[in-house]
Amino acid sequence: MSTGKWTDYINPAVQNMPPSGIRRFFDLAAEMEGVISLGVGEPDFATPWHIRESCIYSLHRGRTSYTSNQGLPELREEIARYLAGQGAVYDPRRELLVTVGVSEALDLALRTVIQPGDEVIIPTPCYVSYIPCTTLAGGVPVTVATRLEDNFRLTADRLEAAITPRTKALLLCYPNNPTGAVMDRQSLLAIAEVVAKHDLLVISDEIYDRLTYTGRHTCFAALPGMRDRTILLNGFSKAYAMTGWRLGYAAAHPDFIAAMTKIHQYTMLCAPITAQVAALEALRHGQSAMEQMVAQYNRRRRLVLQGFKEIGLPCFEPGGAFYAFPYIGHTGLSAAEFAENLLREEKVAVIPGDVFGPGGEQCIRCSYASSVDDLTEAVKRMGRFIKNRTAGRARVVYL
Repeated sequence: MSTGKWTDYINPAVQNMPPSGIRRFFDLAAEMEGVISLGVGEPDFATPWHIRESCIYSLHRGRTSYTSNQGLPELREEIARYLAGQGAVYDPRRELLVTVGVSEALDLALRTVIQPGDEVIIPTPCYVSYIPCTTLAGGVPVTVATRLEDNFRLTADRLEAAITPRTKALLLCYPNNPTGAVMDRQSLLAIAEVVAKHDLLVISDEIYDRLTYTGRHTCFAALPGMRDRTILLNGFSKAYAMTGWRLGYAAAHPDFIAAMTKIHQYTMLCAPITAQVAALEALRHGQSAMEQMVAQYNRRRRLVLQGFKEIGLPCFEPGGAFYAFPYIGHTGLSAAEFAENLLREEKVAVIPGDVFGPGGEQCIRCSYASSVDDLTEAVKRMGRFIKNRTAGRARVVYL
C-alpha cells in the first residue's frame, strides 16, 4: 500500500481540502508588528464579568463532572424559553442538544442527514467551513452565488434554479458571515415556499441572530411549516463574547436530535460543564451586557461605513453580524492581491472575499469587532493605500 509517503495513509478528501483562508492571513499578521487586524471574526470584548464569576463560583463548588449527553437540563430549558420568544417552540427534553460550539452542531447536522452523493445548496459568500464540512460528510456542495444587487440575499428563483433530484438540504446563515447581509421575513417566506415544494431540509445557522441593526431577526424554524424540516443552530460566541468557551446548540425534531446525539455521545460525550454554566448565566442575566455590546457594534458599523465612503471604497450597508464587505474591484487588484499588499504596505489585515466562495471575488471582509481607535486608524491606512494605488495607475496611463 505504502509508496514511502505517509500521505498515502491520509483520506484523499482531507488531502484535497485547502487550509482556511482566514487563518492564513491571521498567521501572516501575527508575524508582523503594528498590525491592525480586521480579519478574525471575534468580539474584542471580554466575556462579561458576571458570567465569568458564575463559573469561578461553580468551580469552587466542585462542579467539574460530566453532564447529560444533551446538556444540563436547566440550560436546555433556558434555551427553549429563548427560542419560544423567537416563535420557535421546542421540547427541552427531546428537541435540544448542547454542543461544543456551533461548529460541532453543524458537523453533527450534516453527518446525520447527508448520505453519499446528496447535494447541499450553500449560498455564497459563506462561512469557510460550510463547503469542507459538507464534503467530509459525503455530500456534494452546490454553491449559489448571491449578488451585490440583491444585497447578498438568497432569492427564491436562484434557489429553485440550483435544485436537482439529488438535492437534500439547504444551508443558510443569516445574518451572514462574511457579508453582514440579513434576510427579512418576506424574503425568507419565499425561500420557505421553494423548500416545501421540493421537500428539502434546512440547516439554519443563526449564530448572529442577536446582532441585527436594521430590523428584527426572523428565525427560519418559526416560519409556517418550517419547524420540523429545519435543524436550527445557534450559540453564545458572538452575542455574549464567549468564543473561547466553545458552546452552541441544535434545535430540531426529536428524530434529528436523537440521531445527532448518537454521534455526539461517541465523539464529544458532552459539552464542558463550566461552559454550560456560563451559558446558563448568559441567558438568565446577560441581556443588558449583550445589548451594550450590540450598541457598540452598531456605532462601529456606522463609523466604518462612513469611513469607507470617504476613502472611495464602495460598500453596501450590512444589517447584521459585525462584518463589512466592501467592493475593491475598481482598484485593479484581485481580492487576494489587495489583502496581501494592504497588509505588507499599511499593516492592516483583512480577508479576501474569494475565500468565502463564489460571489466574493471582488470584495474583502472587514470585521468591525475592534476598538474605535483601531477602526479609525485602519480606515485611514486603507485610504492611503487606495490613494497610492489610484495615483500609480493614473501615472502609468499618463506615461
